[in-house]
Amino acid sequence: MTSKTPIGFLLFATMFLVAASGGNFNQDFDITWGDGRAKILGNGQLLTLSLDKISGSGFRSKNEYLFGKIDMQLKLVAGNSAGTVTAYYLSSLGSTHDEIDFEFLGNLSGDPYILHTNVFTQGKGNREQQFYLWFDPTKDFHTYSILWNPHSIIFSVDGTPIREFKNLESKGVSFPKNQAMRIYSSLWNADDWATRGGLVKTDWTKAPFTASYRNFNAQACTWTSSGSSCSSNNSPSWFGQSLDSTGQERIQWVQKNYMIYNYCTDTKRFSQGFPLECTLA
Repeated sequence: MTSKTPIGFLLFATMFLVAASGGNFNQDFDITWGDGRAKILGNGQLLTLSLDKISGSGFRSKNEYLFGKIDMQLKLVAGNSAGTVTAYYLSSLGSTHDEIDFEFLGNLSGDPYILHTNVFTQGKGNREQQFYLWFDPTKDFHTYSILWNPHSIIFSVDGTPIREFKNLESKGVSFPKNQAMRIYSSLWNADDWATRGGLVKTDWTKAPFTASYRNFNAQACTWTSSGSSCSSNNSPSWFGQSLDSTGQERIQWVQKNYMIYNYCTDTKRFSQGFPLECTLA
């Protein structure tokens, strides 16, 4: 169920903070599709998704969250992953949904993955930023984090912030703050667009393709029919967290060296003028 409760009510709720740490996939997630292609292993410590020519697979969190600091370690599809997409994101439901996206676009062996990020507010996205990574994400697990609080959304990789989407509601930019979101992930075939705009197709002789997950951690405000688990009297440290000067410098380093697309500089796409947040950030 999608929440429409105003933030003022949430901040003055009388319930206490619930934080899930050192998560167990059996306890924290449901496999939602894939007909056996998704597996929870190692007493809930490891989850794998697989994709073949018939189907991909996916899972979602049992809990809904309204603000949180979400960490997940992923090891992506190795080898020739062209045409595949591994998506890991937060989303509410409905035509006016909010969403915070990590998507990993596969590529030919030896070519770098593209990390695609996006933010939807009230059903409107089109806020893409894309990056190369400074490591091979198929060789080992790396931590991909979303910090979402009333002030901003910060995307991080192994603790290094790569993108910030600030709350600029006071300037007329919508910000996701009223709809609870679940965590979702899926591995699926998108060879009509994912690799070089669809020019490189999935090589099904390399299937099944597999992505692996571990060390889920959510320090988050869980949402139930009773409201939020966070209160103004017991708000966690991340609730007011923002980037310090070091964080700002690290974002600038990543964006200077590894960003390959920024919607805020796409003059062809936005020939009539950039979105408002681009001129304010």
